[in-house]
Amino acid sequence: MATPPTASARPLTEPADEFLWLEEIHGEQPMEWVREQNRRTDTLLDGPDLESMTERVLDALDSPSRIPAVTKHGPHYYNFWRDAQHPRGVWRRTTWESWLGDNPEWDVLLDIDHLARTESVEWVFSGARLLRPQYTDGQWQRALVRLSPDGGDAVRTREFDLEIREFVTGGFDVPTAKSSVSWVDADAVFVATDTGPGSMTESSYPRQVRRVSRGQQVKDAPVIFEVPVTHAQAAVYKDHTPGFGRVIAMDLVDFFTARTHVWSGEQWVELDLDPTVSVELHKQWLLMRPRHTLELNGTEYPAGSLLAARVDAFMRGDRSAHPVFTPDAHTSLEGWSWTRDHLILNTLHDVSSALYSTVPGAWELTPLPGIPPLHSASAWAVDNEDPEVGNDYFFSVTGFLIPSSLGRGSLPNPSRLGAEANAAAREAGAPTILKRAPSFFDAQGLEVTQHFAVSADGTRVPYFQVGPRELELDGLNPTLLSGYGGFEVSRTLGYSGATGISWLTRRDENGRTGVYVVANIRGGGEYGPSWHTAALKENRHRAYEDFAAVAEDLQRRGVCSAPKLACAGGSNGGLLVGNMLTTYPKLFGAISCGVPLLDMRRYTKLSAGASWIAEYGDPDQPEQWEYMRTFSPYHLLSETTSYPPTLIWTATSDDRVGPVQARKMAAKMIEQGHQNMWFHEATDGGHAGASDNRQAAALHARSHQFMWRMLSGGNGR
Repeated sequence: MATPPTASARPLTEPADEFLWLEEIHGEQPMEWVREQNRRTDTLLDGPDLESMTERVLDALDSPSRIPAVTKHGPHYYNFWRDAQHPRGVWRRTTWESWLGDNPEWDVLLDIDHLARTESVEWVFSGARLLRPQYTDGQWQRALVRLSPDGGDAVRTREFDLEIREFVTGGFDVPTAKSSVSWVDADAVFVATDTGPGSMTESSYPRQVRRVSRGQQVKDAPVIFEVPVTHAQAAVYKDHTPGFGRVIAMDLVDFFTARTHVWSGEQWVELDLDPTVSVELHKQWLLMRPRHTLELNGTEYPAGSLLAARVDAFMRGDRSAHPVFTPDAHTSLEGWSWTRDHLILNTLHDVSSALYSTVPGAWELTPLPGIPPLHSASAWAVDNEDPEVGNDYFFSVTGFLIPSSLGRGSLPNPSRLGAEANAAAREAGAPTILKRAPSFFDAQGLEVTQHFAVSADGTRVPYFQVGPRELELDGLNPTLLSGYGGFEVSRTLGYSGATGISWLTRRDENGRTGVYVVANIRGGGEYGPSWHTAALKENRHRAYEDFAAVAEDLQRRGVCSAPKLACAGGSNGGLLVGNMLTTYPKLFGAISCGVPLLDMRRYTKLSAGASWIAEYGDPDQPEQWEYMRTFSPYHLLSETTSYPPTLIWTATSDDRVGPVQARKMAAKMIEQGHQNMWFHEATDGGHAGASDNRQAAALHARSHQFMWRMLSGGNGR
């Protein structure tokens, strides 16, 4: 067992906050305030233009010509699909031969719209975990289906029979909560959920994991693993790989730190490794990706490397490792996937994709073909345990102006071929594009270019610009700048029919179409962990300086001027644009701030905020609050500053960031007399702000309509 929970030693004193009453999420007075603000915003934006834009975006989101991405389990290929006839979606499956056709024959397993009507609950599908066949005589018969009642992170998990297409009467059923449930075998599951006082962390996630047998109540099942209440979360899962079955427990200390335990004999054995190193155990291999320089056997490996070692040797104390991937100033590792005989690496080179494969043990990297410049691509295994297609991989490629394509390739069996034959087989197994998504806007005359701005400390910050090939550099182009800059999340090139419809092909009163810009600022993962850690905690300002530098560079180059530049961001990106509002207001003509963090004094006490202390800092530690207050928009607001027009939007059901920070920011701006601030709160949709395509279309259209209108002096069309 892990160390028992300890009480928090954080001081409880709070600064004066006249808008604390808005933190009662479902309170009558706060909800009446929300309804009043929604009416005000609807009065501003509602009309034929918004309605038309919403319907056009919805048509793209509901298009039957979209690629139905699939996941293979046994002989079937599974897909979750939403369209106009199924706004909440259907979970379905087909065969590969059928999927290849223009009109696959889908076997519908679960119709979420029908379920919602039958049970009178507005269910949102949150995924399913299938029971592996070695426990069901080779047939994929059962699944654990996750359903959210409002689109939030809290879900109900229910056992589902894939053959009769019904939930199992008396089967596993974990009530709605922030939880994780995974299979042990056909008659047992690991459950981490809310079982009452002491079962959840300060971050609002489970701190205990129980092994629940069929027919047993969760609260009566034994706790097999637990973590301190101040840590983020506990998780246990079973690796079902034939011949390498093992049970693994994770003590997620914070967002970037985890202690890995393996069940050995009758006890948990912790992996003796720096907990900031990301690890994966796969068959006989241990993969390690350090967030900081890591020393093993006297050799130093840089942050962002990928190292391989043998699990059994490492557990015996052998610290020998092989560097599978070593980053440089331009290249980072995005992720990896195992086929039967290969490891596929997804990497970025100056934020454009490059893919490689390697044979475990040899570890020589070989490029995968098929990626054009300034595009984003990924490759992942189809089914690494299938004896027939174990080395097959899916291949996806997209760009800002090029709709997504999905293909399939195959890597050779290294044990059966010599080097020359292996190379020929690899060439023959290059990916074949099988399906292409349709275009939802006319990209003729548009182009994608990459530029670099220079931040306040001299760092070169890349950004992508999408706009007319013959762009007039007179500062009059309506421009939308987007960014994120947190949690090592990379903003890569990707097609958005919605953005093309609502921005890139729209014309203002001067006949100018919009320019769309994505900034790859520090705090993200575009150049690996070091790019992220450069903007942590006391260095948070670097992310905001980077974003401001991109805004200034766009204006210096004549792409736009401040009145013609909008910025938008959500979640951590909402905190980003909140700081643009309070610290760089003169750079922008409009701001859209979604599901945001804004009150950095109380964020750790709201929803899942405590789990992000490693990213931002702990405001209850005086020395940390001193630097955090410099990027807390709620505390930086001033009555005397002139702010650009701002839309703050959120969702009542968001149980990750929560709606209250957005509410309080808006209320404070109103109280200070800033009349060009608008607020909108959806009642459901969770952190995504939308639980179906119509809501997603309405959210997107409202945000873009607001920014376009403000950049057009209130008269945009």
